[in-house]
Amino acid sequence: MNPPLNSLVQAANAAASQGRWPEALALLQQAHRAAPRDPGILMRVAHALRETGDGDGEGRAIEAALAIDPYFLPALLAKAAIAERNAGWRASAPLYRNAIAAAPPEPQWPPGLQGALAHGKGVVARYAEAMEAFLEDRLAMPASRLKPEEAARWHEAGALVAGRAKPYPSVANRLQVPRLAALTFFDRARFPWARAIEAATPAITEEFRAVHARDNAEFRPYVQYAPGTPVNQWEALNHSRRWSSYFLWQNGAPMAEHQRDCPATTAALAEVEMAEIAGLCPNAMFSALAPHTHIPPHHGETNARLVVHLPLIVPPNCLYRVGADTTPWTVGELLIFDDSIEHEARNDSDELRVVLIFDVWNPLLSPDEREMVRAISAATRDFHLQE
Repeated sequence: MNPPLNSLVQAANAAASQGRWPEALALLQQAHRAAPRDPGILMRVAHALRETGDGDGEGRAIEAALAIDPYFLPALLAKAAIAERNAGWRASAPLYRNAIAAAPPEPQWPPGLQGALAHGKGVVARYAEAMEAFLEDRLAMPASRLKPEEAARWHEAGALVAGRAKPYPSVANRLQVPRLAALTFFDRARFPWARAIEAATPAITEEFRAVHARDNAEFRPYVQYAPGTPVNQWEALNHSRRWSSYFLWQNGAPMAEHQRDCPATTAALAEVEMAEIAGLCPNAMFSALAPHTHIPPHHGETNARLVVHLPLIVPPNCLYRVGADTTPWTVGELLIFDDSIEHEARNDSDELRVVLIFDVWNPLLSPDEREMVRAISAATRDFHLQE
């Protein structure tokens, strides 16, 4: 009568703890015959084979475990470790990357595998950094002939190839216009109204200061989810005045009282061809971000419109990221971007950061396509109004 599986494993552990690896291997091979579909026992067999000097056998045992479960994390890590020992860290990096992809999020890494996963993460980072530097050097000559915006695109392409970056597609929450180029920031020069509104920065800033000092209660939390709504990344800012807004237009509706209190801002915005989409645009607001506040990565409602920031008050240590492109705000210089691409904001200073935010049409849409945006938005709204 064969001994129970647990007895075999316990006896093998005892032998291994005393360095009797041939004995431990024989017991584990017997356990494997008793439970041939258990990848954990195969990994114990692989360890014993390594300790007895049979590297080829170790590799075969690991592959056998992966044949049973291709996502078995100990086997994925062991396969990467063998590649690192035999062929070097460059060869192991793709295998470590596969293991990390199969692992749970880092805070949930299994205690017994944390060391191996942390080592693998370091190898992957080293590989990506080395490859990106190599590509930068190799491509320097052809890249020197590119325009600045083209050079930025191919710099990002190298980072993607190296694994130092990820792609940032357009992902709209409400209306996704397909086959529209996903550009992060747009050149201010392509918008004829840009210089005029930039020139109005001092007057707009003065109006912000006046309404903020007099009517601070009208600066409402920008994030306002109802109780019981999953808030995900917005938990820290939900109903928080750390990110507050004062609307001049909201979801297409003018805020008449606020516009009366900000005549210079309202007049400047009247010269802008703001996007008009029923129930969504135009929007225009003063956006105030409190010191040491982070607006987490998120996506906007549609790529049919662009979002414009006119920076009014910008202390040091404030940054804005859209996709792979990060930039500081500069007072009086517009940032025009596609907010359907993942974006986030940081105010790591000790002072308030303020921008005027408003919507404009995406210039990649023709006038007829703008009409289609209005039509599909109106039809969607009417569908939901049906009984």
